[in-house]
Amino acid sequence: MTVDAASNQPTPSPNRVSFGARLADAVRQRGPLCVGIDPHPQLLRDWDLPVTVDGLKRFALDAADGLGPTCSVVKPQSAFFEAFGSAGIAVLEQTIARCSDAGALVLLDVKRGDIGSTMDAYARAYLAGGSPLAVDAITVSGYLGVGSLTPALDLAERTGRGVFMLALTSNPEGPQVQRAIPPRPGGGNPAAGNPAENPADSPADAGQAGMERTVAQQVIDAAATRNAGDAPMGSIGVVIGATLDRLGVRLDELNGPILAPGFGAQGGTVDSLRSIFGDALRWVLPSASREVLAAGPDPAALAAAARRLGDDLARAGVGWH
Repeated sequence: MTVDAASNQPTPSPNRVSFGARLADAVRQRGPLCVGIDPHPQLLRDWDLPVTVDGLKRFALDAADGLGPTCSVVKPQSAFFEAFGSAGIAVLEQTIARCSDAGALVLLDVKRGDIGSTMDAYARAYLAGGSPLAVDAITVSGYLGVGSLTPALDLAERTGRGVFMLALTSNPEGPQVQRAIPPRPGGGNPAAGNPAENPADSPADAGQAGMERTVAQQVIDAAATRNAGDAPMGSIGVVIGATLDRLGVRLDELNGPILAPGFGAQGGTVDSLRSIFGDALRWVLPSASREVLAAGPDPAALAAAARRLGDDLARAGVGWH
């Protein structure tokens, strides 16, 4: 990776394959499961580890040794590393390197979202070659408007990396914002009201003309615009929970990956994935954490648990194939 002197921006390696293409290849080779590395204090205790930097390091690197050679995607949760300050960030850097060296794609769960130069700095921290925290993809939050994420989306495109935008999360507070219908440009808000009174229960409802689309649908549409024409899939994904009661958005034009957290111990099942995603199941990347991490601390046991879940998903037709 080099830096363009005029723009002070990273320029892509001429031979770098897009994240979407690398993800499709990884899923074909290793299966459609993403596993989170979430060093929650209780999980450290469950592994008979101290809730210290040393305990964090042993947990994270043992998890990386089990999951890195096994999974298509490994997803460290940055917050649990940040909780230990600079020493925790150093462990995160080691964890990223260990997983990447073992052949897994690394999706860092950071959910960053800001504007202007601040968003640009976040993007460079995770998506620019040469950064010690550079990963294959990150999660972002568009609460300040999808357009505010442009620095990350542009840099990901230039460097062959990916971005997953929060769209429909499964936490109970999410629908108030995510299923709301924003006002039309220039004033007027005929459809806003109570989001519960304006559900997009069908693709036809979700795809209505003009601006009468939910916030979640607008996020999905923005990803679809970025992904248009990319093969085998685009590099801009969305996050949609694996435990939703209903979908209520259109995914037919997304042409990109769908990260579906909540699979396994949090209640998501193969049947629920089928019910939620239907024909879009091929784009889904289910994510599990506790279901697999409970098998630790032995790396071989972690690998076996991940393979079992991944095999179940592959047999059900989940993921790119």
